[in-house]
Amino acid sequence: MNQALEKKIIAMRQGGKVLGRIKNQLADFSKPGISFEQIEEKAQYLIKEAGMLPSFSTVPGYNWATCIMKNDSICHGIPQNNVIEDGDVITIDIGLINNNFHLDTTITFPVGKVSQEINDFLSAGKKSLRKAIVAAKLGNSVYDISRAMEKPLKRNGYGVVFQLTGHGVGKELHMEPSIPCIPDKADRNVKLYNGQTIAIENMYAMGNATLEESLDGWTYKTIDGSISGMFEETVLITEKGPEILTN
Repeated sequence: MNQALEKKIIAMRQGGKVLGRIKNQLADFSKPGISFEQIEEKAQYLIKEAGMLPSFSTVPGYNWATCIMKNDSICHGIPQNNVIEDGDVITIDIGLINNNFHLDTTITFPVGKVSQEINDFLSAGKKSLRKAIVAAKLGNSVYDISRAMEKPLKRNGYGVVFQLTGHGVGKELHMEPSIPCIPDKADRNVKLYNGQTIAIENMYAMGNATLEESLDGWTYKTIDGSISGMFEETVLITEKGPEILTN
């Protein structure tokens, strides 16, 4: 292993471990009555306490460490002007930078009492991400990841997002390759390689997964108002198989 790759892997393993812990702390913190601003403030504190830097605020025009969504909001939600209520489905997307390398992860979870239908919906999302990560091995392609991701969602009748994708991650937050939630045959030619780091994320909805951008210029919502979900991990491709960095 060359020195540059070794440096990257060390930094991303360290950063990923911290980010996974922060993600879970934020989910535990998210109770009825907690505002999105409070979650953002806690995220900023935890990242700083770890001696690392927020990643998302490096995106031009975006000034926060998190994206927070609830119910029909699925991605890029500004953490402002919202409060968690009992029965909400909350999504927290967060990234950080450790020694110049970016990590990215997302969790969706229910707050308080929700229906069995919603619990089944979230379980399918977790299974989808697990299957996608298993497919992220040497010799496979981006197509294999997308195909494995889509199957558990389609099988349960959920809509799968086609307008947004996962991505490579490392020296930058968003890098090639794009990793769609729906398989594209052209991606059979996009092979995975040893030492590659990618953000595998599924985005899906209980109903129509077509999205529209809100007036804030960032937040994407389902056009039919259906509940949405997203699960994401940063994954390292190795000769021994995929390694989840943001657990």
